Amino acid sequence: MIAAVDCAGAGSGRAGTSVESIQSRAAGVPVMAIVSLRNQRITVYDKDGWILRAPISSGQAGRETPAGIFSVIQKEAEHYSNLYDDAYMPNMQRITWSGIALHGGVLPGYPASHGCVRLPYDFAERLFGATQLGMRVIVAPSDVAPVDMAHPVPFRPKPGADAQAAARIAEASEATRKVDEARRAAWAAVREVTRATAAVRIPENLKLRAEAQLLAVETTLGSTTSDEAKAQAGEAKAKTVARIAELETQLAAAKAELQPRLDAVTAARGAADAAETARIMAAAAARQAARELEPVSVLISRKTQRLYVRQSFEPIFEAPVTILDTDRPIGTHIFTAMERAGGEANIRWSVISLDGGHSNGTAESRGRASAASDRDAEPIPTSDGARAALDRIVIPQDVLDRIPGITPRSSLIVTDEGMSPETSKGTDFVVLLSGEAQGGIKFRRHAPAADFGYYPHPRGFQPYWR
Repeated sequence: MIAAVDCAGAGSGRAGTSVESIQSRAAGVPVMAIVSLRNQRITVYDKDGWILRAPISSGQAGRETPAGIFSVIQKEAEHYSNLYDDAYMPNMQRITWSGIALHGGVLPGYPASHGCVRLPYDFAERLFGATQLGMRVIVAPSDVAPVDMAHPVPFRPKPGADAQAAARIAEASEATRKVDEARRAAWAAVREVTRATAAVRIPENLKLRAEAQLLAVETTLGSTTSDEAKAQAGEAKAKTVARIAELETQLAAAKAELQPRLDAVTAARGAADAAETARIMAAAAARQAARELEPVSVLISRKTQRLYVRQSFEPIFEAPVTILDTDRPIGTHIFTAMERAGGEANIRWSVISLDGGHSNGTAESRGRASAASDRDAEPIPTSDGARAALDRIVIPQDVLDRIPGITPRSSLIVTDEGMSPETSKGTDFVVLLSGEAQGGIKFRRHAPAADFGYYPHPRGFQPYWR
């Protein structure tokens, strides 16, 4: 069952632009989005199939949205372009640091952007709330769809990884509890020292006062000539000496009680420091274990004859591989781990092949009427080329052993292309199809994540859409 919503009233700029959503089942977390340049349509998939479809407007002639493989690397609900006059791009999901993104915008019914993928406003907001960083975005020349891959993919989950991560997280939680306990003990010891120090200060101050009185009495004894005055001063001196002796006894006892408490503070602080060190190590181990559960991306390039591995937007390693019949094209195929199947050690894979059509999806080549007429066409899934591609790849066992355990949303990209320079800090692999128009990215300046910021505007600001 499918529900269709007319988005014309949402400022799409074109009548009859409908958003479809699956109604026969509950939609899951989006795994990938496929943008069809020919059909001017985006389709979003969870692990069980498509869940959302909507029309788009991609790059116009000369500024074509590049066909290739991307992922969501940044999200901003309120975004303003730093390239085009602070153009308003609500619910922006960036797929390259040079500025290609999915965002809400005007849909005239044909490719009209400067390279981004414009979405109906309501749909962009809905998609923004559903996606996660790292979601795969495939920009295809034609319309394609993932199909289940029965052919074995040479990567497997790491047995016991989930249990190990859970154990590391539990250890980190316990280490945090012990730190809190050690800190409370240290503060309790400090409070005891404060009380014991006060017990020392009282006789110590009284003794100083008594010693001052003794000095005054001795001064009187030395200066008086009266026998009666000398007698009184002598009596006062005897009492003061006795008082000083009494206070010295009290002071010694108070100091004796203070010393163990000082030793206890030292020990408690040492225990707190040790607990904090253990907490830091346990937290690092938990983060590493959790990181190992993050999706793994593998790229195998016929152009470079190398295998590359990234995880959590960071490179892990690269190594040479052998691709049989090196001079024969292998195509571009994206294998995605959709879900665990039949236990922890097995994964259900899907595949999308981009080695089919070569339409560039621009207004110049396709025309407005053609783009609109293709929109309702169903994608044609194929996997024969993907199977053949896997059969041509030979990966040394030691390289296979170094690849982290595969988890759902992990992927393998097999391609004739090399890795795009857009692959950098804070990205997954970016692969551009060299046979397709790339005007929307060709003249953009690549910049790292730190170069992009958020630009607030006052309420009532009138945006200019690109």
